[in-house]
Amino acid sequence: MPEQVADPQLLSLVIPVYNERESLAALHAEIAEVAAALPERVEIVFIDDGSKDDSFAVIRELAAKDDRVRAIRFRRNFGKAAALAAGFAAAKGNVVITMDADLQDDPHEIPNFLTKLRDGFDVVSGWKKVRHDPWHKVLPSRVFNKFLSVLTGVHLHDHNCGMKAYKADALRELFMYGEMHRFVPVLANARGFKVGELVIQHRARKFGHSKYGWKRFIKGALDVVTVRLLTGFGRRPQHFLGAWGLAFVALASFGFALLGANWLLCQFDALAGMGPGTQLVGLILSVGSGLLGTQFLLTGLLAEVAVARKWLDQDPFSVAERIDGR
Repeated sequence: MPEQVADPQLLSLVIPVYNERESLAALHAEIAEVAAALPERVEIVFIDDGSKDDSFAVIRELAAKDDRVRAIRFRRNFGKAAALAAGFAAAKGNVVITMDADLQDDPHEIPNFLTKLRDGFDVVSGWKKVRHDPWHKVLPSRVFNKFLSVLTGVHLHDHNCGMKAYKADALRELFMYGEMHRFVPVLANARGFKVGELVIQHRARKFGHSKYGWKRFIKGALDVVTVRLLTGFGRRPQHFLGAWGLAFVALASFGFALLGANWLLCQFDALAGMGPGTQLVGLILSVGSGLLGTQFLLTGLLAEVAVARKWLDQDPFSVAERIDGR
């Protein structure tokens, strides 16, 4: 999100859209009903992520009737993270709430999110405690959420819920790409922001079908590793890679020590050492561990150089003394 002065009296609703023509008018009507009871002014920012139906035509009609509606249309489908990033950059409000456009997120939950933010939270993630989705989507999602919570220390029941609320200050420090939209609470927590959770109503799908298939879980598993590295070792990669490198080098050293001891034992007739086959396996494992450990250490060193170069480029000078006037 760019550095801009957020309007403290404005609430921004950021809504990614992908082939949601049938639901947009109904969604807008519900939002308008909720907005009428809010003390804050509301803007609705639709991001058409390369829809192949008439979604943007419907959005254009809504904007012609309601000046609170703003919209961005991508030339092709770039993914939900890109759509959210564009929406965050365009949002002008001091509070931003995201929701899906398929009517499964209930706009009447918006006041509850605002109340939760007033309790001192910077990011509030929705929790669809009762889900109206097929079991083959619910079960893997619960396993994923539990695994992510344990791995990152950010204990949420529904990391992937599309309905979330953010203070603008938190969004300014987040950078999303790929499928990182799933991990915004984790990324925000790593920056020191307070993350909370809110049980929300989840409604059954009325139109269309889910945009995600089984590949989503493979990508999610890989992204979990990326997020763990970014949040835990983003500025000190050698602490992670180097630790594994030292472990493999230590294992290789131990293996070579055993092989050396075996060679010495074989010099005495009274003691029998390892057989030739065992020696060969031990040698292969020791050499392999040594090479793997060295690769980890060198990769960690290169990563450290890249991270250091970034900070040096951003702050290329060294200040010895500074006197500021009154």
